[in-house]
Parts: sequence; structure tokens; C-alpha cells
Amino acid sequence: MIRFVRTTAFVAVALATAAPVFAQTPTGFRDEWLGQFNASAQKFIALAEAMPADKYTWSPGEGVMPVAQVYMHVSHYNYLYPSTSLDVAPPAGIDMDSMEQERRKEAVVAALRASMAHARSVAEGMSEEDLARSVRLYGRDVPSWSVLLQLVAHMNEHLGQSIAYARMNGIVPPWSR
Repeated sequence: MIRFVRTTAFVAVALATAAPVFAQTPTGFRDEWLGQFNASAQKFIALAEAMPADKYTWSPGEGVMPVAQVYMHVSHYNYLYPSTSLDVAPPAGIDMDSMEQERRKEAVVAALRASMAHARSVAEGMSEEDLARSVRLYGRDVPSWSVLLQLVAHMNEHLGQSIAYARMNGIVPPWSR
């Protein structure tokens, strides 16, 4: 009985003091987005680095994107969404028309890193007014923060695909070891 009372008292104190701690840590959409984006980007890059170079041309079946193309597809859209919906041009030298054709591991990993840095810098450069500004995304008028949300959703969709590809090739995602 004493243990129950002590446990109940501890839980009550923890709950009473936790709310003010969380309330003192104001975060906005950008901070939350950066946390989610960075966590997913780190996993995506770690998985791309863990995948052997000879598997970059592997595909689970005819007509299905090979490993390298999935990675480059994510890179492509990290430039495409900001370009088409936020009017932020990709850096000079980015050839979005042919980038999904790259299959060399070193070039693919470098492209992933660069595209993620670009997406991150786009978000970091947006003011609260920029985040609320109305833009077009897939034929709809949405606040521009929706474009950033789509970037994370798109990356996570293909992160799941890439995890499946890795496991089909006997590669355990580095964060799962």
C-alpha cells in the first residue's frame, strides 16, 4: 500500500511539474519541421551509405525504380517542390531533368546531402509571413508551409521504400542495429 501511495504521489508530482516545462519551450512550425526533416534526412543518408555500391542498380522487379533512382528521386523533389511552389530556384549546376539517371553511389550520396541542405536552407530562410503565404501545390492553393510538409512526407514515403529495398538485399538499417 505504501508503494502504491508513493508511486501515485510521484506520478502526480511529475504530471504537475511537466506541463510548465513543456510550456516554457515554445516551438513553431519551422522548428518542428526541421526536427522531423533532419531526423528523416539523417536516416536516409545513413541508409544510402550502408547500401553497397553494387546494389545501386538493383530493383525489386521490372519497371520498378532501382535503389539509386529512388534516392535521386528524393533529391529531385527536394529541389522541385521549392522551385515550383515557393519560387526558390535550385542552385546553379543542378540538372533536374536528368538527375534521376545517376547510378554511381558517391554521386548519389552527394546529391542526397546537397538536396537536403537545399531544402533545409529554404525552410530556415522562410519568415512566419512566408510560411503563411498562399502558394500552389498540386493544383491547390495552400499555405507555403504545406510545401515543406510535403517534402517530409515525400521523403518518408521513399525512406520506407528504401528500407524495404535494403532489407531485401540483406542490409539492416544502421539505426536498427
